[in-house]
Amino acid sequence: MADPAGAAGPDSRSRPIGVFDSGVGGLTVLRAIRSRLPDETTVYLGDTARVPYGPKSPETIRRYTAEAIDFLLGKRVKAVVIACNTATARAHGFILQRVQIPVIGVVGPGARAAARASTRGAIGVIGTRGTIESATYDEAIGTIRPDATVHAAACPLFVALAEEGWTDGEIARLTAEAYLAPLLEQGIDTLVLGCTHYPLLKPLLTGVVGPGVTLIDSAEATAEELADRLGRLGLLAPTGSGEADRYYVTDDAERFRMIAARFLGSPIDHLERVALERGPETS
Repeated sequence: MADPAGAAGPDSRSRPIGVFDSGVGGLTVLRAIRSRLPDETTVYLGDTARVPYGPKSPETIRRYTAEAIDFLLGKRVKAVVIACNTATARAHGFILQRVQIPVIGVVGPGARAAARASTRGAIGVIGTRGTIESATYDEAIGTIRPDATVHAAACPLFVALAEEGWTDGEIARLTAEAYLAPLLEQGIDTLVLGCTHYPLLKPLLTGVVGPGVTLIDSAEATAEELADRLGRLGLLAPTGSGEADRYYVTDDAERFRMIAARFLGSPIDHLERVALERGPETS
């Protein structure tokens, strides 16, 4: 895998941050990064032609992720955020072995934040079926806090609700109550939003779980870890140096534009459809 950005150089601080997702969910991570690091410029890539990644083999996910990272490296990014739970679970370690710049996934930050926040070690995790079945969060939380008990639930309808903008109202509330009831019965004190779509439902979920449960937004946790990593490496952008963010997709640019405006709260510019070059074989 090529790495044109290479090690930190004199111009590295002003380079953009690359954010990759299999579709649109990673825009919540982008929004959190923009909020936490307003002086940074970002380049977002959504592989909308091949979403979802969940049902695909680990080898295919690693290859798709490598193709995406190569594209972002071609934009001379100084760091990459894999804003996709599936790609993080299947390809984070693979990518770390092949690039020299910081690469941050969304699972570790969310798991660490949950381990710190939980008072009794009763942690709930919600995500897509693929994420929950992979037990990625269970393993990450268990490594950080062996005394914790993780209760996980797949909430697939939350993705459709987020993309359609149905993040409040009776339909969303009843769906959330049905999904979360088994976790609340287990007495969880912390709940990880283990899908990048779910932060859009945070106000609703906060009302459903009540004040006794702390919600962990993995997007915010990822942005915080990115800020810390860039700070320690001396890669934070100078104040006022940010430029216009750029967005790239592999298919259906107009649908992405519509959903992005909903996720980010404002229209986007600099959107382009691109084709990714075939990456390395990983099997």
